[in-house]
Amino acid sequence: MKLKFTAAIFCGIALLAMAFTFKSTIPGNPYPKFIKVGHRGTRGLMPENTIIAMTKAVELGADMVEMDIHITRDGQILVYHDESFDPTYTLMPDGTEINKAERKKYTFYQMNYDDIKPFIIGKKPYPAYPKQQLIPTYTPLLGELIDSVDHYTKVNHLKSVRYLVEIKSNEKTDGFDQPAPEEFIDRLMKVLKSKKLGDRLIIQSFDMRPLQVLHKKHPNIALGFLTDDKTATLSDNLAKLGFNPTFYNPYKGLVTPEMIDKCHQSGMLIMPWTVNDLAEMKKIKAMGVDGIITDYINELAGL
Repeated sequence: MKLKFTAAIFCGIALLAMAFTFKSTIPGNPYPKFIKVGHRGTRGLMPENTIIAMTKAVELGADMVEMDIHITRDGQILVYHDESFDPTYTLMPDGTEINKAERKKYTFYQMNYDDIKPFIIGKKPYPAYPKQQLIPTYTPLLGELIDSVDHYTKVNHLKSVRYLVEIKSNEKTDGFDQPAPEEFIDRLMKVLKSKKLGDRLIIQSFDMRPLQVLHKKHPNIALGFLTDDKTATLSDNLAKLGFNPTFYNPYKGLVTPEMIDKCHQSGMLIMPWTVNDLAEMKKIKAMGVDGIITDYINELAGL
């Protein structure tokens, strides 16, 4: 009788531990109970969307690193936020300023990667991020970035990191800023399939079209829907998308306890962006979100 009672207590403790390890509302959830996501690596501290930004985020405790992708004229997948070089923090290969009036000349889908790589990121101070270290670097390819970060975690005996890959596309600019969704996904998957990331890969977008293509052609990949639309409800977005993604990632100002509950009831995880104030991080975390996307992973890691 005593043995059975002891076993029952042990089982109860084990079940309780499991409940605190994963979100019990999401069956089969392979993610940490609270996911710390480094936005563009760690934009607040390092030149964004670069290899050094990603490795720094991992060093500071990120569970997941977020990056933005585009396609070049010669069909390569690179990591950069905008569809063309941003003069705010990028310089010409010779170190001079990019002429803002000529910015469209530097649209990635109109350039080959060999002409893109010499542009300099991290040398020009970024006024919005005064803590960002000035380290001259370049725009990396997605495959190169993943290989470099995985190598960094291995040699430094750090936990493997997950990759939150954001597809940057817009129906209005198909053909100039990017190819149509089908071609975009085909080219992207040629890179990602060889990496064999499994549940370490999540692909997200504001644009529903590439997510719908992925859901149909690659149903095993975790997807995330991004939104900052104040006029569309959660139900509106899901109805238009046509399926429930793994992640529903809204702008921080849209998050409510009701939205969080509805996400969990629908089997989705929720990670708002971009939360950079420590007090706001604590407030949003206390609501019960599954993770936070931030430029300052050093602050978030402290939670």
